[in-house]
This record gives sequence, structure tokens and C-alpha cells, in this order.
Amino acid sequence: MQTDKKPIIIRIHPQSSVTSVIKNKKMGKLQSQIFLKITTVSPIITSLYAWRFCQILKGSAMTGVEKYSHKIVRKIRFRIPDIPGALGTLALELGLEDVTLGDITKIQLTSNYIVRDITAFFDDESHFSRAIAAVKKLKGYKILQIQDEVLNLHKGGKIEVKPRVKVDTLTDLRMIYTPGVAQVCNYIVANPGAAKKYTSIGNTVCIATNGSAVLGLGDIGVLAAMPVMEGKSIILNKMANVSCVPLLTKSDDADTIVNTLSCVAETFGAIMIEDIKAPLCFEVEKKLQEKVKIPVFHDDQHGTATVILAALIKALGITRKRKEKVNIVINGAGAAGIATTKLLLGYGFKNITLCDRSGAIYQTRTDGMNEYKKEIAKLTNKRKEQGSLENVIKGKDIFIGLSGPGLVTKGMVRNMNKPPVVFALANPIPEIWPKDAGEAGAAIALDGRTINNALVFPGLIRGTLDANASAITEKMKFSAAEMIASLAGKNEIVPNFMNTAVHKNVARAVFFSAGKSK
Repeated sequence: MQTDKKPIIIRIHPQSSVTSVIKNKKMGKLQSQIFLKITTVSPIITSLYAWRFCQILKGSAMTGVEKYSHKIVRKIRFRIPDIPGALGTLALELGLEDVTLGDITKIQLTSNYIVRDITAFFDDESHFSRAIAAVKKLKGYKILQIQDEVLNLHKGGKIEVKPRVKVDTLTDLRMIYTPGVAQVCNYIVANPGAAKKYTSIGNTVCIATNGSAVLGLGDIGVLAAMPVMEGKSIILNKMANVSCVPLLTKSDDADTIVNTLSCVAETFGAIMIEDIKAPLCFEVEKKLQEKVKIPVFHDDQHGTATVILAALIKALGITRKRKEKVNIVINGAGAAGIATTKLLLGYGFKNITLCDRSGAIYQTRTDGMNEYKKEIAKLTNKRKEQGSLENVIKGKDIFIGLSGPGLVTKGMVRNMNKPPVVFALANPIPEIWPKDAGEAGAAIALDGRTINNALVFPGLIRGTLDANASAITEKMKFSAAEMIASLAGKNEIVPNFMNTAVHKNVARAVFFSAGKSK
């Protein structure tokens, strides 16, 4: 980094707080051209303090890697001079470029240099290019390699089909295939229901998409949607021991999708439709469930609705409010918004106003309406509110965002009934960051990283398959939500998704709700 400014040298004890050091020094805001040399007794501590120091001065200190899930990630291999403070200088330069650092790993040590892999998070490709250009100006430092960690992880796909039985001998093969397999075939002919027990059907789910509404990416097509289907398959397998087959259906016609899936339905114990845009998804789900004898589940609708219900159950317990009395505004009238509204109404919530891009939805509105919005308008907005979200949110107890980034301001949260609950669930960037909502007075403020449908669908599907249910009912979703809420810790709104016991308990609740007993 080129500069003619005199370095500001700060020596920090390894156990000192960087924030307190800054306050004690009464330093003003530093501009990017000022060079900082921060030293400690350890080069590693130096680097971490340097980066932390820079982030604090810029007001963007990292609170956790998951906060940066909307950024791009690269693993960069640096050759760094083997002198005290060298890693700190590099970390500082990256910090001045607003780069967030992740893991730092030592790869090689020579007489003059240390080679380290540093995982770094960037806003976008242009931010990445600017930061790399800045680092290249540092004398004595060299970038040896840049890897796209995400692309590397996905090479060859993330899932595969593997046998569950051994095939070590000719006898094994004869049992698995001909002539032994004929015995199983004849048994299934005589007992068709046994196919779920003696084949993979009973534990296999189809995950079908047309790629028209993928995460926050929109209509990206079936090929680009495949990595998401594979990811969901992994979650189902790891958390609920369910086998999955992604199926790409390249069509925007409901009947074509329904006919395609109905033709292959007997291969599976259930069908999940994924990332199909509204209102097409409503038609596909309804027609397909009428045509097949296995459960059809649209996670974007019902998984999202169920985890929101779970979070509300816990939030109402904390705030001591009653579901019959609270006033809720839901922003976003797509698949998730309408499904959430219906599930909450079914559970006993009384006062819900649904908004879309044109504002509040009400019965006599004509702009931007479709048959599904007209249907939900008859059940909601009893006060017949009109206008924008900014107007409708006033005086509400709960905000649920299923829309887009940055649509809610601190001022809007301040205008809610105190103390408000804010669930800003737009991905990857929420309607308002939980930190900002909390500063504006929200008693509970969470985003989609915490309130995520991945808490629901593994256990819900597992329990449904175990119960041999022909459909997923509202009662089963209620049971899943109540179980999730009950498993949340004292200081949690929902439990930890990575806890496999959560999914087992949800599955058990769904199983019994389906009217079965083990």
C-alpha cells in the first residue's frame, strides 16, 4: 500500500479489547489512505486485531459468518513475508477494502515466506476485483492461487445412488437380481401394498421443479435449479434418512407438469414440488394431489408457513400476547405469503392483512389481483385497510416479510405496536436486518437464516412416509409447528436446525398426528 502518511503504531496486549483501545486513544475516524501498523506479541493475534480494528472503524464488524451468506466466497492462497506483523498488514489491507475474512490456514513455511490460505467474502465480482487489485500493490506479497470454494464443492454433483446391500459373491448377485428377484416380484403382484416395504419406493421422494422461482434468483431454468434440488436432497437424507430423486420438468404449463409427475408417481413415497412460481404452483399442487395417491408437498408454501407458525407460537409465549388479539401484516402475496396466511388463520389467528407490491389486499381492489388473491382477500383485512406497506404496518404487533430486500425501515418498525415482533424472511437479504429492527424497538427480530423451512420439511416428510399417509394435512403441519416451538431453548425462537433430534421429534409428532402408532 503506497502512502506518505506517518504510520499510527499501536501495541496491543493479546488479551486487550480492540474496541476499548480505540476509545482510550480517543481516535477520530480514519480515512482509507492512513496506514495502520498494529503489533502484538503474536503475528496471528496481530492479523486478527488489525482486521477487527479496521472493521470497527468502518462500522461493519463481523458478528458471524452466516451474516455473509449473501456474499460470494473465495479461497485465496497468499505468499506472505515471514516477519512479525506481515499477516496483520494483509488483513488490514483487506479490511480497508471491506472484505470479510473467514478461515486462515497455514500451508507451507520456508526460510523467507509463509504460504497461507485465506477464505474471504466479497459483495460481488467487482468488489472482489477491487480488493485483489489493492492487495497486489503490497510489496513482498504474492497471490499464488484463487479458488471458488462453492464451485469446487459442487463438481460432479452433490448426490449419487449407492446400493444398500452387499454384492460380494455370485450368491449375493443371484439374490439381488435373477433368479431371486422374481420371488419379490411375484409377492408384490399378489400384495401391491408391499412394494413400499420391499423396494425403495417407501423411502424415496421426488423433488420436482421447473426452475421458475429459485430462491432469490427468480426464473433461472431447470438446469440452474438442479444444484438447489441436490442441496435439498442432501438435507432430507442427512436429517431424516430419506432418499431423493431430483426431477427437472421443463414446462410452464400446469397440466404438462401434473401429467409428467403423475406418470412417475408410483416410483415414490411422496412428491415435493420446488421453486415453481406463483400462481402456477397452486394449480400444480392442487391438480397433482387430486390425481395421485401419495402426498404432494410444496415446501415453499407449507414448509415456510409451518416454520413461521412455530416461531410465532414461541414469540407469543415470550411477549405474552394472544393469537386471537394480535394484528399481523404479511408482506408478499406469492406462494409463501398466501400459504402462511391460510395456515395462521386455520390455527386461530384472527387479524391478518396481506400486502403485495401494490399495497394492502382487500376485496374491492382490482389492481394486480388474481383468483388466489381474491380468495385470500375474503378471509383477511377485516378493517379494509388500503395503501402501502409503510401505511399498513402502523400499529401492527407482528410483521412477516416474504417479499424483497430493504422494504422496511427503522421508522416503520418504530410505528408498530410496542413491542413489535419482526420476521424479515426475504432471501438472501431481508426486508430489514434483525439488528436494525432491534435498534428500532423490536422485541424479537429474526431473518430467514434462523426461521428457515429446513427446520420443517425433513421431519414432516419422514413422519409422513412412516405413517404411509396419502396427503399432508393441516393437522400434521400444526403438530410439526408445535413440536418445533417446544424444542426451542429458553433464549431461542426456534431450535438449531443441525440438531438431528429436532427432526426426529418432528417426525414422531407428524406420525402420530396422521393417526398412526408405532
